[in-house]
Amino acid sequence: MNQAEPILPRTGIGIDVHAFAPADDPQPLWLGGLFWEGEQGLSGHSDGDCVAHAAADALFSACGIGDLGTHFGTDRPEFAGASGVKLLGEAARIVRAAGFGIGNVAVQFVANRPKFGPRREESQRVLSEAAGAPVSVTATTSDGLGFTGRGEGISAIATALVYQLPEPGQPATANGGQPATANAGQPATANGGQDA
Repeated sequence: MNQAEPILPRTGIGIDVHAFAPADDPQPLWLGGLFWEGEQGLSGHSDGDCVAHAAADALFSACGIGDLGTHFGTDRPEFAGASGVKLLGEAARIVRAAGFGIGNVAVQFVANRPKFGPRREESQRVLSEAAGAPVSVTATTSDGLGFTGRGEGISAIATALVYQLPEPGQPATANGGQPATANAGQPATANGGQDA
């Protein structure tokens, strides 16, 4: 009797960078799915939300189905000015339609501002609802180095974990149909079965 093939997770990475809009063409700041009142906005084909864009790109990368430009590029006028939340939700739909489930997405952005900590939970909730899976967001600075340190823009990097869904009628197993154990069927201990 043939055992089911293991379902192995796949990981992807996404990076997105946007410059702050010039003073003579001000834009609202959308970041992490949230509007930041009173902050200088970012330039971009859509709303410039590099956190949401990096998350979407990481999902595409994990599945091997192109990238953000493939699906939402500047040659797609219907996405001009689109919200990052909308793009992330559409990316998740495309990923699932390609036969993948989403485990989680993690994003970190690099910027001097805005102050993110007080709105972290709100951002994670909005992005997780859009993706239909957990999305975590952290923020850091570059200690004054590079374009982010000079306050010229914001960059974001994301990782995503996906898994290929089994074909209809095939059992879903994480390890080839064998019982899940920490060390080949031996009692699970913190040091490989040796006394501490």
